[in-house]
Amino acid sequence: MKAEGSQFHSLQLCRSCGGGAPVDVHFCPQCSQLLTLGRQGNYFTFMGLERRLNIEPAALEQRFRSLSRQFHPDFFYNATPAERRASLERSSYLNDAYRTLRDPVSRVEYLLGLEGFAARSPHEASKHVPKALLEEVFALNEELDEIRELRESGAPDEAWKSRVEHARLPIVAKQAEHESQLAELSARWDAVADRDKTDSERLQVLEALRDRVVERAYIQNLLDGVQRELDVHA
Repeated sequence: MKAEGSQFHSLQLCRSCGGGAPVDVHFCPQCSQLLTLGRQGNYFTFMGLERRLNIEPAALEQRFRSLSRQFHPDFFYNATPAERRASLERSSYLNDAYRTLRDPVSRVEYLLGLEGFAARSPHEASKHVPKALLEEVFALNEELDEIRELRESGAPDEAWKSRVEHARLPIVAKQAEHESQLAELSARWDAVADRDKTDSERLQVLEALRDRVVERAYIQNLLDGVQRELDVHA
């Protein structure tokens, strides 16, 4: 009975003929009608991809263009109301899927949500930020306060801008280090993705990915703060 239930939940219902279809197909195998978008799948299955973090951009682009042609509302102008609605739904969902999966970071965030590792609340997230990174945030904010005072005192642009650039360099280096860690974890995820959901290494990779996402937000905020100072008199 359990296997039957699992199979039932893996199917989507065709509203035209009442037949069942796998969640990763878009046209009913029985009547060939475009299926109304259900809620059983996700962006990966919708685009015919495995739940992996390393996706070839060219392959993703090719899938997007192929599906765009299949779902485009112009091809369903004279179709039934149900198919026209299905065309609009699937086209919209495809655009959302493509925007999310083509960006490596949003891809990680989306995967974490699917795996039950959604982003922590700001209060909870702050507990998982490395102490060294928090110290860098504090030090940079102090430096930017001094730079603002220097600028507002009428100092030449060269004087305070050079300090901003100097403050930016270690943050850029931190960002590069972080991106390298994220790439390594993405590769590790792809190696353990198909393991049992209780597998300890699989869970460790997901936890580490979620921590990197939190850290990335802090690093990006630091860079944004530096850029705002440079943009003041741009």
